[in-house]
Amino acid sequence: MPAGGGSGAAPPPKRRILADLTPLRTSADYRRLWVGNTVSWVGQAMTALAVSLQVYDITGSSFSVGLVGLFSLVPLVVFGLYGGAIADTVDRRKLGLYSAAGLCALSFVLAAAAFVDFHHVWFLYGVVALQATCGALNSPARTAMVPRLLPPEQLPAANALNSLTTTSGTTVGPMLGGVIVGLWGYQAAYAIDAVTFTAALYAMWRLPSMLPGDDGTGTGTGSGGGGVAAGGGKRRRASVVDGLRFLATRPNLRMTFFTDMCAMVLAHPRALFPAVAVVWYGGDAKTAGLLAAAPAVGALLGGVFSGWLGRVHHHGLAIALSVAGWGTAVAVFGLTRDLWLGVVFLALAGAADTVSMVFRSTMLQAATPDAMRGRLQGVFIVVVAGGPRLGDFLAGTVGDLASPRVAIVGGGAACVVAVGLLVLRWRAFLRYDARDPRA
Repeated sequence: MPAGGGSGAAPPPKRRILADLTPLRTSADYRRLWVGNTVSWVGQAMTALAVSLQVYDITGSSFSVGLVGLFSLVPLVVFGLYGGAIADTVDRRKLGLYSAAGLCALSFVLAAAAFVDFHHVWFLYGVVALQATCGALNSPARTAMVPRLLPPEQLPAANALNSLTTTSGTTVGPMLGGVIVGLWGYQAAYAIDAVTFTAALYAMWRLPSMLPGDDGTGTGTGSGGGGVAAGGGKRRRASVVDGLRFLATRPNLRMTFFTDMCAMVLAHPRALFPAVAVVWYGGDAKTAGLLAAAPAVGALLGGVFSGWLGRVHHHGLAIALSVAGWGTAVAVFGLTRDLWLGVVFLALAGAADTVSMVFRSTMLQAATPDAMRGRLQGVFIVVVAGGPRLGDFLAGTVGDLASPRVAIVGGGAACVVAVGLLVLRWRAFLRYDARDPRA
């Protein structure tokens, strides 16, 4: 609101149904960042599929393909925390630019190796680990920039748009990757990925300097701030601990992570889809692929029809309801034996996950001082990367020891119960109001 213009109440927000594009219209910097990230995300998804196909082509081993995920998970967890600390110490624009350049260079390396027929699985594992490292450095810096580019009331819309980036990348990218590898080989997929990074590099290059805490809030100083004055390596290592200590004193922010872990660890049936496709539906790999795609399609639709999210102010309540909705939809999926009805409930779960993600991200951005945003985004990466993988392990274990039905229905019910217990313990989370964000 312009200074001195308070002649009355602000007009009520428009009744939108489709995604709110206001952030793209009002901020050229955010628009370039979003377009660059969307284009490069599709390219990265293409490369991820191409690497998996190439590893299987070299080894003929599904176990070797599974190791690709392990080689990416470890750097994501380790450097997610450390990357967040660095993002609270240096110019975030430069960190985002340099890490994006690293990702671009690694795609060129993969393309060059494929062109000269250098096919070695250890080489691919090494590049995947380096890509995960660059990604873990890039993501906290890029995400922590968004609250500096947009006013607080536009953050839910921006996070809904970011969900469209993620889901479109994970659905379109693999499809394009499969077609391109089939037509022109691995080198074409890697080269296209490298070229798409120019959009992300251009967006980062056009941004202004983004020094932590330099937003006029005065949050760049004080204990645990780790602002720009903290330039030494010793301070950067300590700032990871400072970020965790800060989180320990902010129950509402902790709840955003706890609730997400309820969904991703307790009620994540992805590892059971191959068995479910055969045992429940008498299908094959195509059926398993349909089940795997259903939550992503639901998440994409949740992002497309996200215009109403900007009118919601009680973000904690919305998160609790959407995570409980995820658990309920997963449990009902476990009870049905009709394939298309099951697909519908998985899509509903994906849509609920989009709602949860939008409000969790918005709370994390709005209720965190700028000088701490990088570190909290680092924790966010660890939860997002590690939670589903723990969920895969838990679901697979229970599915083998008991049955897929017990694992899926029990996991969905456990998610709902766990969320209920959490909000009973921290009831203030339900009263969190975006108009007065308090961590």
